[in-house]
Amino acid sequence: MSSEEKSASMSGEKKEIPVKPTPSIPEGTRLDAGISWDDALELLKKYNQDEFHIIHGKTVSGLMRYYAGKYDPENADFWAIVGLLHDLDWEMWQDPMVHTVKTAELLDEAGVNMQVAHAIQTHNEHNPALPKPVHRMERVLWACDELSGLLGAIVLMYPSHSAQDLNLKSVKKKFKDKRFAAGCDRDNIRRGAELNGMELDELLSSMITAYQAVCD
Repeated sequence: MSSEEKSASMSGEKKEIPVKPTPSIPEGTRLDAGISWDDALELLKKYNQDEFHIIHGKTVSGLMRYYAGKYDPENADFWAIVGLLHDLDWEMWQDPMVHTVKTAELLDEAGVNMQVAHAIQTHNEHNPALPKPVHRMERVLWACDELSGLLGAIVLMYPSHSAQDLNLKSVKKKFKDKRFAAGCDRDNIRRGAELNGMELDELLSSMITAYQAVCD
């Protein structure tokens, strides 16, 4: 982040960040990320030292692959890589306006298909210059990101630490308790349900099933 951006961040001012256009993803097309999942994991580790960020990336990647199996199986690898790298820049550039803008630069440098960057950028609602979630993959990413964090926090409070103990009743209770996992934005989760044409309970149930399938 530049000195000007740091100054604007400290003053509370939202400085407009230039955003280089990225290619959108038409529905029904065969996608090639231009990078393997294993190489994408090494890229994630290059810019993230905190194990939490690695685990979060892997979790969202697993959930994205799960939902790709339902909606877009021929592009499951692409979906999984988008999930893995969706917070690539966050540990080193924790500015909501810069988030995913820097990711696009890093992916371009690594020779990754910039459609990966486009999909990733759609989950940042803070910078109005970034693309909006349109493709099914992008809408699913939005739903998986925040909600997976809440589910992970709930699992950690179980004596078993097992995702198999998740159930809709306990998740709804913790969702309503804003003091629990306060960093998980409930409005963001509701928005994920809306984007995917679901009621909140429907999204919670679906995500519980997906989380249980990939996280144990």
